[in-house]
Amino acid sequence: MKLRNIAIIAHVDHGKTTLIDALLRQSGAVRDNQNVAERAMDSNDLERERGITILAKCTSVLWGDVRLNIVDTPGHADFGGEVERILGMVDGALVLVDASEGPLPQTKFVVGKALALGLRPIVVINKVDRPDQRADAVVNEVFDLFAALDADDDQLDFPIVYASAKQGWAADSLEADREDLTPLFELIVRHVPPPQIGDGNEFVMLATTLEADPYLGRVLTGRIHSGAVRPNMSVRVLDHTGAVVEDGRISKVLAFRGLERQPIDRCEAGDIVALAGLSNATVSNTLCDPSVTRPLPAQPIDPPTLAMTFAVNSSPLAGTEGDKVTSRVIRDRLFREAEGNVALQVEEGATKDSFEVAGRGELQLGILIETMRREGFELAISRPRVVMQTDPESGKRLEPVEEVQIDVDEEFCGVVVETLSQRKGEIVEMRPSGGGKMRLVMHIPTRGLIGYHGQFLTDTRGTGVMYRMFHDYVPFKGDMPGRRTGVLISNAQGVAVGYALWNLEDRGPMLIPPGVKVYQGMIVGEHTRGNDLEVNVLKGKQLTNIRAAGKDEAVRLTPPIAMPLEKALAYIADDELVEVTPKSIRLRKRQLAAHERKRTARQAEAS
Repeated sequence: MKLRNIAIIAHVDHGKTTLIDALLRQSGAVRDNQNVAERAMDSNDLERERGITILAKCTSVLWGDVRLNIVDTPGHADFGGEVERILGMVDGALVLVDASEGPLPQTKFVVGKALALGLRPIVVINKVDRPDQRADAVVNEVFDLFAALDADDDQLDFPIVYASAKQGWAADSLEADREDLTPLFELIVRHVPPPQIGDGNEFVMLATTLEADPYLGRVLTGRIHSGAVRPNMSVRVLDHTGAVVEDGRISKVLAFRGLERQPIDRCEAGDIVALAGLSNATVSNTLCDPSVTRPLPAQPIDPPTLAMTFAVNSSPLAGTEGDKVTSRVIRDRLFREAEGNVALQVEEGATKDSFEVAGRGELQLGILIETMRREGFELAISRPRVVMQTDPESGKRLEPVEEVQIDVDEEFCGVVVETLSQRKGEIVEMRPSGGGKMRLVMHIPTRGLIGYHGQFLTDTRGTGVMYRMFHDYVPFKGDMPGRRTGVLISNAQGVAVGYALWNLEDRGPMLIPPGVKVYQGMIVGEHTRGNDLEVNVLKGKQLTNIRAAGKDEAVRLTPPIAMPLEKALAYIADDELVEVTPKSIRLRKRQLAAHERKRTARQAEAS
């Protein structure tokens, strides 16, 4: 069987997963009458809702006598570490670009990695059926991008296909017939080289992705470098230094066939395969015959830069909305997640019912919280904080810094630069990128980016595009301005009353509507001043039997400030928590009783 291994690279929402849907249908991997959800490769609810690919996934289709292994790569920065490793197991790449928007920063990052690995991309100009398409100009922009990324002459001589993934056709030119995806299939077979196979007959494979399966245990996916693998075969696992991680036995060999993973009896070099049966092997390890002693070169895993505390929900409303509330079930769930997600690190917390969870960014941790919430968990989450390191030579504290690339309209450039400068950002590059836009490259401490994305979208009226990736650890840059206002705190438990909220509006904007259950220590609004204030949101209007001369005025409330999960996590201070349940997101003080908060404040001042 002839093989071709390709990755699909695209910016968020340029149609990558939709194109794979069309390839699956037209190759016969999915029957016409088979009930398959739209964007079949986005397998979980959050991927469908947010329109992003979170987990790298592999599928394969048959075209004639050639098997095409297609890898759908994540397009978001927080999952960028996976992209680099995935590109190591393919021999070609489809660079998918929107015919209207052109190549965006996300494309630049992944394409740069692909070109550095020597891949010769095929450029697919997608969505050419849009009325605002400008395909010819976009082709020139792609060429300029490749040139800026130091592509060689072979890479700059890239083949181009024009397509509409939604309508399911591809063509060699804008004037050609628009029937199906045959031109794209033929170009892949013609242009992408067959996989290179290593010397020797011993089985060797680099683990590229890892997932935890409830029935099979750890499942490692990668491309076989040399030899063949069979079920029940003995293997040795080596880390990147050559040290032995474990000796084990393969229990199942799973090949990708359409959308299914099917057990097979043997898989040869060059194919992409998933293996089960090992208990300690992880991403970047080499799985090999026991006689092999040298590991394959591997891409290191990016260090986590942000951490949060996940704790048991201890509010008076705990257990009323979720069914998974004990520390034991939370612990099991978090450690199970860490098994299948190499970017996450989970450790026991300072108290017996809390856990420290470190990851690459707010989006990644936010998605974990949202997933657990939908599974019925109740959690109390702390404010995100950066993962510091210590310089072994000088003993100084080091903090993570990220390289941020921003494409923004010229009119909003000033406000973006000013805000990020306040957050200790340093401009590395600033230049016009055409079409009235500016491109900024800045180095900013990870601390300064916590909660910034929402403000960035507001400052740029939703037109700005921001891409971030880990850059380096640098000496601590000092304190950063935080929230300047205090909060309004409920002083009793009950149900919030509209009349009480109306009377409190001059104290500051509210975070809750009337009719919501509240408790002592819960945050109900934002104070206009810098200090916290206890308020009574349960106090109703006193009714008497004396008729008033004037007609009672209807209570008209200003709508409360909406607090979705990511905004709430960025909003809270260090002495506050976000209470997450399947039905609600509430903000609260760590210590619910006022006298406990005062005692803690006095102790902090004394120390």
